[in-house]
Amino acid sequence: MKALVYEGVETLGYRDVAMPVPQGGEHLIKVEAVGICGSDMHAYLGHDNRRPAPLILGHEGAGTIVGGPKDGARVTINPLVTCGTCPACRAGRENLCPERQIISMPPREGAFAQYVTMPERNLVPVPDHVSMQVAALAEPLAVSWHAARLALDALHPSMDRQALVIGGGAIGLAAALALTAMDVSDVTIVESNANRRQFLIKNCGQTVVEKATTACPIVIDAVGFAATRATASALALPGGVIAHIGLGEDTGGLDVRRLTLQEITFVGTYAYTMQDFRDTAQAIFDGRFGALNWIENRPLSDGAQAFADLRRGAVATPKIILDPWN
Repeated sequence: MKALVYEGVETLGYRDVAMPVPQGGEHLIKVEAVGICGSDMHAYLGHDNRRPAPLILGHEGAGTIVGGPKDGARVTINPLVTCGTCPACRAGRENLCPERQIISMPPREGAFAQYVTMPERNLVPVPDHVSMQVAALAEPLAVSWHAARLALDALHPSMDRQALVIGGGAIGLAAALALTAMDVSDVTIVESNANRRQFLIKNCGQTVVEKATTACPIVIDAVGFAATRATASALALPGGVIAHIGLGEDTGGLDVRRLTLQEITFVGTYAYTMQDFRDTAQAIFDGRFGALNWIENRPLSDGAQAFADLRRGAVATPKIILDPWN
């Protein structure tokens, strides 16, 4: 099969690789759409030692089951594989499983390929009226759904349901959409890239600013750099909540003194639970996220160029979806 392989810093090769072989309880899936995630970009830049080269990246996938009694079933993929038996899994907090694995990280190859294998419990059926490109958004939307849910759970009931989202990429936009779906009517996105800012305003109907100066009860950092953490620290209202999703860099920016003196809750958020993923997929199928027409489709064979374009800030759309069969 063909795959896009991470071969070293800023180096991707489109080449033939061995077909994956399903293990017990797994299905072989023909990947029909797979998104480029910020974590894929971190690996591409050599910033993620959890993803050493050579490796097939990609974990935002949707496709069709091949073979077996469910042959032909359309599915979206929850890429987070967990043990199912530890205390975290039994409590419905599978994202905290100590044995968790995710495709695109050893020992599991990713979905920038024509085929991938996944356990049946990680597959959510996709109705016929939903395209594979939209179905592939379930994973990034679930990340933001989880963060929005945790932020709202932590918000004191006396505070207004008003939010500031730092970062207008796919995760930031998804966070804004998830908050809106959860009845937060006042959401503003902060995005420094002028092209993306205009795209979000014109094509996604979002309120977007280059810089924010007004404090908010909820601040979601969908970038995760020292500078964005400093902004989140400064703009969270006393008694408010910061939900941190981004993994841009490890340290710096967080004003722990202000968080302490103003009783600001800081919530680290990682991935999603199985229930979050299912709830997100259902919200997509029901249209609660809107049209979800803010994606750009490219062939997997042009994946290296897509990464290069993202690297130099030349992509206005929040999400590039790759087609492994073009």
